[in-house]
Amino acid sequence: MPISSPNQLILDIRPEAPPSFDNYLAGPNAEALAAAREHAFGQTPEPVLYLWGEAGTGKSHLLHAWRRATGATQIDPLPEPPVKYVAVDDVDRLDGENQIRLFSLINAAREGAGRIIASGPTPPAQLLQSPELKFRPDLATRLAQGLVFRLLPISDADKRAALGVRAEARGLRLPEEVVRYLLTHCQRDLPHLLMLVDLLDIHSLSLKRVVSLPLLKEILRQRTTS
Repeated sequence: MPISSPNQLILDIRPEAPPSFDNYLAGPNAEALAAAREHAFGQTPEPVLYLWGEAGTGKSHLLHAWRRATGATQIDPLPEPPVKYVAVDDVDRLDGENQIRLFSLINAAREGAGRIIASGPTPPAQLLQSPELKFRPDLATRLAQGLVFRLLPISDADKRAALGVRAEARGLRLPEEVVRYLLTHCQRDLPHLLMLVDLLDIHSLSLKRVVSLPLLKEILRQRTTS
């Protein structure tokens, strides 16, 4: 059952739950979440939505949620227009052919042929500034003409709440020292932290040991040496 924090964040992040709008931990990104939901259900006239932010802020989660809501499928290479719904994660990784196709898809969407959601690590204009990336200026312009939202990292308090929900869903008790270590010594994006909670559960069951800081450190050492 979904559990809300005092900030009314939905924390239904059970291990088996697929990404959806309802189980996205919004934190400071409530406006972007609402925009993605409205865009998926055709409640905004703008056909193009672009989300950007650093790794771990939930860009891929929202794109997966958008796909589930619209029935869109992930296709590589990108299809030729017209296509009703297109979701493109990591536009900064598109090769030249897919950049041309995305440009055509956006133009078709603006003529009423569909809706597009895309994501990247920077605002559209900054995609042009990387010396390694040959990004089309006309595509960056098209992305910038749509709805553009930055996703910000969530707070440690929200991460702590999310870890507690994940542990509860697995029937675990996370000692405070384990939570504190996760938040201060591990990779800090939420998907990685939740994955470590899952690994703690798996290892504690297989080794018949309680969840503890020594067990967490053993898991981290194994991941470093493997």
